[in-house]
Formats: sequence, structure tokens, C-alpha cells
Amino acid sequence: MIVVVMGVAGSGKTTVGELLARRLGWTYLEGDSFHSAANIEKMSNGIPLTDADRWPWLARIREALRRCDAEGRHAVLACSALREAYRAYLADGSGPVRFVHLAGDHATIAERLRARSAHYMSEQMLESQLASLEEPADAIRVDIARAPEEQVERILEGLGPVPGGV
Repeated sequence: MIVVVMGVAGSGKTTVGELLARRLGWTYLEGDSFHSAANIEKMSNGIPLTDADRWPWLARIREALRRCDAEGRHAVLACSALREAYRAYLADGSGPVRFVHLAGDHATIAERLRARSAHYMSEQMLESQLASLEEPADAIRVDIARAPEEQVERILEGLGPVPGGV
């Protein structure tokens, strides 16, 4: 099983994804680590990525998910996965994939992005991310106003029984 923790920058994907993976005893994959240097440079300069930038990144992530599946490992992936086409692409070819959407209001997310100091994704990129976001109909929706531990509990409730148990 793969659980994709998705949402716009600043929604807490890394924090919640790492907590969830640790709680489940599963492999954790950080979507940002699959970006090319060119993508990171663009985002660092406040330039939104295009689909031409994103597809190779998504291909690298999908390959990692397929590798986990082939090796019988369950994984939690933190990845924006903003569009339905991206989510369908990531889920293709792997075992069961469940999506978790970390959702919150603009002000909360903008404040989180302003508070970041060591990340290339700045507040100025939020508008392009929100414009790209296609709300998933079939995801477990989690309110980012909750504490990360509460978010993980909500995710576990939404997932139901998982391989390896909790």
C-alpha cells in the first residue's frame, strides 16, 4: 500500500508524512527530493513549474513507488500531487494507493510559508499552487489547523485496516 500525503506548499506534507510513516513503520518518501536542480532553481526564483517541468519529476516518483511495491514495502509519500492527472499517473502501476489531502485556509498556509527560512518554496508561489490545485474527490481530507499528531490520527481512521496494522 502507498499513502500519498498531498497538498499545496506549506500544508505540512513532510511533517505529517514523516509522522505517519513512523507510526506505521513504513518507508517514507519525500517528493521534493525527486526534483531536478533546474526545478528547484525555478521555484527558488519564484517561477512556477510547468507541466513540462513536473512530468519528469512525477516519473521519478512513480518509479520509486513501483520499486517499493515490487519489493513488498509499504510507503508514505509526501507530494503536492495538485492535479487529478498527476494523482492518476502516480497511482498507475503500483498496488493500492490512497490519497490524503492536507487542506487549510489561505491565511494559515501563507503564514506557514512566511515562517519558513530553509525551503525554496516561498509564499509568492502559493497563488500558483492554489490555482493548480484540483480538489480530490476520493481523498481523506484533513484540516491542517489540527496538530500534526491529530492529523495522523484522522488519517489512520480514514485508512481503516492497513498492512502491518498500527
